[in-house]
Amino acid sequence: MVKLDEKYFDLKQICDSGQCFRMKEMEKNRYGIVAFGKYLEMEQREDGILLFCCESEFETVWKEYFDLNFDYAKVMDQIDTEDTYLCTAAQYGSGIRILHQELWEMMISFIISQQNNIKRIRKCIETICERFGEKKTSQNGTVYFDFPSPEALATAGEEELRSCNLGYRSRYIEKTARQVMEWGNLEQLKQLPYAKARTKLMEFCGIGEKVSDCICLFALQKKEAFPIDTHIRQVLLEHYPDGFPFERYQNFSGILQQYIFYYDLTKEEKRRKERKYVAQIE
Repeated sequence: MVKLDEKYFDLKQICDSGQCFRMKEMEKNRYGIVAFGKYLEMEQREDGILLFCCESEFETVWKEYFDLNFDYAKVMDQIDTEDTYLCTAAQYGSGIRILHQELWEMMISFIISQQNNIKRIRKCIETICERFGEKKTSQNGTVYFDFPSPEALATAGEEELRSCNLGYRSRYIEKTARQVMEWGNLEQLKQLPYAKARTKLMEFCGIGEKVSDCICLFALQKKEAFPIDTHIRQVLLEHYPDGFPFERYQNFSGILQQYIFYYDLTKEEKRRKERKYVAQIE
């Protein structure tokens, strides 16, 4: 077991931030996650976070995965204090960290994310993992499934993928899997600067600008990537009509994007619940 005392590290916020779809809440303050073929359980306590793994696994897998070598306090300190919206969003989602996730998994996950909601994305990914991924058992006896390989998804074929409720994305996934098999080593993308990596990713079927930016941010650790979806576009129009100050935050604007996305998404969910409550009592 490893105990962490990190100010800017909140498991619930990370789980709900829309960047990771294989992390789930098992019970209050306790979470499980599958990544890089490993299964990890975690617990958020008042005095820190417990990771139920050995020290060596923490050092070789989870330390980098949770971006624990990056100084998030420095990011918070550099936010313009006169930008009240950004200050509020950053404080609200200050426990979010940019996870260092597996590249192939992020490519498929964010193809699935297109015109989709988080709950349904999770279910789709769970389904393809159970159907096409390798079955494993953790040291504590938990059965889980690894993310399916490019070969597994390419071999499955479009019709079999459609049976996993992937809809039109099935064609994208099958073709991308075949492209990856033909392309060879994806790891070379990590050596490219952000702009070139982004362009290369868009050569794969079903990967456009927004999805490419998500992959750059959550798999390639290009923290300057700033994915723009409906939520972010609305925020930019409302709060930054003259443009977001990318130059000020050029090396970590993607972290700020996550704060904004989480803050706006949470507010929208709260508004929906309030509207539903009002409708019920009327």
